[in-house]
This record gives sequence, C-alpha cells and structure tokens, in this order.
Amino acid sequence: MKLFAVRQLSYVIIIGLIQAGIAYSPVALSQQKPANPARQIPAPETHAPLPAEESLPFAELQRFARVYAAIKNSYVEPIEDQKLIESAIKGMVQDLDPHSAYLDEQEYEEMRVSTDGEFGGLGIEIGPEKGFVKIISPIEDTPAAKAGIMPGDIITGINGESMEGKPLNDVVKNLRGDVGTSIKLSVSRPSTGKQLDFDLVRAVIKVQSVRSKMLPDAIAYVRVSQFQERTGPDLATHLKQLDAKGKPKGLVLDLRNDPGGLLTGAIGVSAAFLKPGINVVSTKSRDDQDSHVFKADARDYVHNSSDYLKGLPAWTRTVPMVALINVGSASAAEIVAGALQDHKRATVMGNRSFGKGSVQVVMPLDDNTALKLTTARYFTPSGRSIQATGIVPDVVVTDTEKGDLFSFPREADLAEHLRNDQAGENGEVKGTTSIKPDETAEDQQVFEFGSADDFQLAQAVNKLLGKPVKGGAPVAEKQLSEKEKQTESKSIDAASDSVAKPGQDQGDKPVKGEPADADEPDKAAPAAPPPAERKAPADAVKPAAPAQPAGK
Repeated sequence: MKLFAVRQLSYVIIIGLIQAGIAYSPVALSQQKPANPARQIPAPETHAPLPAEESLPFAELQRFARVYAAIKNSYVEPIEDQKLIESAIKGMVQDLDPHSAYLDEQEYEEMRVSTDGEFGGLGIEIGPEKGFVKIISPIEDTPAAKAGIMPGDIITGINGESMEGKPLNDVVKNLRGDVGTSIKLSVSRPSTGKQLDFDLVRAVIKVQSVRSKMLPDAIAYVRVSQFQERTGPDLATHLKQLDAKGKPKGLVLDLRNDPGGLLTGAIGVSAAFLKPGINVVSTKSRDDQDSHVFKADARDYVHNSSDYLKGLPAWTRTVPMVALINVGSASAAEIVAGALQDHKRATVMGNRSFGKGSVQVVMPLDDNTALKLTTARYFTPSGRSIQATGIVPDVVVTDTEKGDLFSFPREADLAEHLRNDQAGENGEVKGTTSIKPDETAEDQQVFEFGSADDFQLAQAVNKLLGKPVKGGAPVAEKQLSEKEKQTESKSIDAASDSVAKPGQDQGDKPVKGEPADADEPDKAAPAAPPPAERKAPADAVKPAAPAQPAGK
C-alpha cells in the first residue's frame, strides 16, 4: 500500500472501536508488529515514497495555501498555525468514513491506553448524539456499571454544568479527574423519559476482558468483553481453569457488547476453538499485495511470546458450543463469530451484530499524533463481508423474555459508512431492532451478562442441553443460485495464501419461525446497545464514528 511518507514507528491494525480512558465506540482491531521473523502479520507500509502517478496535486495545494494565507492574515481574530493545520487535517479525513480519523495528542494517548486494559475514570463508553454525548455502554465492574448507568443514557450535565453542545473531548475532560474524587453525572434516559442523577467516585479502571465460570449441568461460560493484548493468553488460562473442574458438556462464548479490539486477539480466540491451520479471516485492500489470509496458527496471533494456546484441553475444539452476539458485538467480535459460524463450530445466537467489516491502521505521524485510516475490508472464511450487514445469528433470541431492551445505531446508520457490494436482496441493515419502539421491553432492570437474569444465556444453555429455546427463530437455509453454489463449494478450510473471494448474495436473511413457547412468530431482532470500545460498538474518534469511551 502506497502512502505518503511518515515517520516509521510501530503500527497498530484496528478492527473495531477504539477505546480509551473513557472509551470510544466500536473498538478498533489493533495489532502491534510481531517479532516472530518466521511469519509476521503483514502491516501496511508506513514509510513509502509516493509513486509518480500519485504525485501531489500542485494546483490544489496552491489553492489550499491561498486559503491558509487568507485565514492567517485576514481572519477577525488571530489563529495559531497548529490549530489551522490540525483543523485542515481533520477536515481531510473526517468525510472518508466513520472510522478514519486524525488522532491528536490526547486521542492518540487514549487509544494507546485502551489496549492496555487499565485507565482511570468512571468506566463508560461514549459517543456523540445530536448535540449531546450518549453512553454506549458501561464497562463491567466499574463505578458506572455498579451505579446503574445504562447504554443509551444521554449525558446532560456534569457537576451541575450543562453538556449540551459540548464537543466530545470537552465532555471527556469533565468526566476525568483524580482517582477517588467525586462527580455528579446527570443523564436523560430515553427509554423512560426520566432525568437521573448519579453520584460517582472516579476509580482506576482495569478492564478484565475475559471472565468464566461453570454453570449448572456442566456448561462452561466464557465472556470476552473486548480484545486486548492479554485477551488471548487470559482466555487460555480460563479454559484450563474450567478444565480443572471437569470436562464440560457444552460451552457458551459470550461476545455481546464486545466492541472489538486487537486483530491478533480475535485470531487467537478463534484458534482456541477451531482446528489448527484453518482460515479465520481474510483482509482485502485496494492493493492486492496488501491482502492477506489469517489462520488458526500461532504465527498469526502470537508476537513477543510463546504460543499461549499450547496445552489447551482437547475438548475446547470439539465441545458443543454456542456463541452469543448482539448489536453491540462489533469488529473483532464479529470476526470470531463469523469464523465459528462459517466453520460450523458453534451455533450463533442472539441478535444481528453491529456490522463493522473494515480494518483500520494507526500510523504514527510523530511521537504524539497519528492517522487512523481505513485500509481494507475483512471477510469471514467463506468470503462473506459483514460490512453494514452484520452477522446474522443462526437462532434469533431477544434480550429479555419480554423483548429487546435497547435500540442503537448500527454501522449502516453511520454517515459515510463503507458500502457492502455483497449486500444483495437483503441490503444494508439499518436500525437496531425488529420490534417497534412501543413494543420494547418495559420495566426491565439492567441485568448482568452471565447472571441468573440473563435470558439469552438461559436460551443458549437450553440449546446445548437439547431443550426448547424461547424467543428463537432459526435462520432459513439459503436458496443458492448455480453461481453461488460454485462459490460455496470451495472449501473454507483451505489453507490458501490468497484472500478468500467475496461470495455472491450471502442471503443472511432471517425468517420468521415458530419460537418455542411463543404464540407469535419471532421477528429477527438486533439487540442491546454496543459496548464500548473505549473509544467506540463503533470506532470513531470522529463525530460520525461510534462512541468514544469516557471517563478516566
């Protein structure tokens, strides 16, 4: 990939929402340069000369210089050069797509901190919303989550000061503070129309991205809330701990409200449950030389360490499995769900996912700033693009027994989002739920994923135990054309080094079915709001993108 010359530093590949002390929405799939010389995960060139055919447009640059000079010399108030240049750069990037962005010093630091898994704040993911800032998701086991703050809440005030019309970064600054200090957070809750005040104490937020426990009937439960540096190794540790309690009869992998994260993490998590060597995900960029296939192979998920999946119990790749997703499952989480679904390794249940099928690369411009640029699309092992369509669950189950709890925009709702050429008759999926606003589950308390009140988890367990599943509608078998059959006939397990070709019409259209114990056919529904990527179930440092985590 040919890009303008920039200082060559470590890079990060992003596939999700970027998080931060506060958090931006869908986390970006990031990956740092591996040290393994045998097979490094390809990175875009970060220091390459411009080819002649892409030489800088002299006439346009002259016009830019004239505008710059006019503002500098004649604007009613003096403006610093740095502000003018940064504004010009942001303007150049912001209309590309929701996930490309110029990262200033503060935003770049937010991104770097987010992949660490530890930061100071309230533990919420935030994003812009019509002149206000919306809470994408509280992070589990943080002051915000414990206080009862919910996804979809609108921040209206902080310590008595109105936040209406405040830029995202200004809200972030107000949310931050020294650990142990108090803050009064005022929110509007659209689902009830109520104005609520929360007295919170800022804390060091250390995100534990993997949790697990053994449920009754020997069903293992593993929750992955985001993909960080330690997610793969931590997953391996949890699987071994579960094994010490006895081989489970089934396993539930919970990817709900997981905004994404590091690409290597997604590959490693997938590899823990798939046969070694088979395809996990492929990326395709404008330049075919920068297109790649990533496999369930240590060379594609390990760097600077040994293979953390060595020694896993054999049952992890054979035990009956359900993967739970919802509208908040984005990017790296969708890669895992798509790989498990394509290889028929797990039954995917829940609601249609967010639909972020693009890859971003973070290119440092200097020590303090960087460019986050969309450079490729990714495809599941069968060649599916989930961009703006999402992963369709095999069995659709609403958030609660009474219906879905939240509504939240998907990738297809974001301005300037990349189009999906494979969308076919289903088209891109907008909106977040198949039920009407007045049908949304009412009087439902926020439940903790994995708790006894978790309706979707209960249905996943029922599925594994062979019991009736409530609120589930199986997705119809696709009717394939001859051309599609030829495409589908290609083995998705092939260890090819070429990028999987996108399929034709993917036909992921769920159909109405007869859910167990239901009087009416269940509609295919997306579900809960996206978790945050600390910095965005969207990913954007910029306004159009998913949210930005807030609250250091």
